[in-house]
Amino acid sequence: MRYLVAGLIGAIFGLGIITSGMANPAKVLNFFDLAGSFDPSLAFVMAGALTIAIPGYALIFRKRKKPLFTPSFNVPTNRKIDRKLVVGSSIFGIGWGIGGFCPGASLPALGLGHPSSFVFVLALVAGIILAQLIQKAPIFDHTHHPIGQIPLTGTAEKN
Repeated sequence: MRYLVAGLIGAIFGLGIITSGMANPAKVLNFFDLAGSFDPSLAFVMAGALTIAIPGYALIFRKRKKPLFTPSFNVPTNRKIDRKLVVGSSIFGIGWGIGGFCPGASLPALGLGHPSSFVFVLALVAGIILAQLIQKAPIFDHTHHPIGQIPLTGTAEKN
């Protein structure tokens, strides 16, 4: 039942993406082209999505203690705006602007056969794998070394 509901929601999302034009990279790129062929219609799509999502989330969180198919809601607890967030969201935005696809819109675009969507999805998957590898690098392990005290190979002073 869980997968059936997820598939149905995914299909509705995909239809919305296709209907709104977000699966068309030219339309997305025109949205970002403020000095040229600017097309503001995606702002209305985003505003419409927020008009539904904000009260929808508020209603669900008020009425339900937990989701139907998992033991608890998965809500981020980190509220910090740090370098990792800024760099990651910048890379996300640059990729969206270069490719003309939001990651969510790239999947329905695959079904439409847009050749650039295949390249975008491959780059997206490669980026996810690369980000996971980078996060596992010793320089990001702050459990043993506080920030600013990570010794570099061959430069640690001996007592």
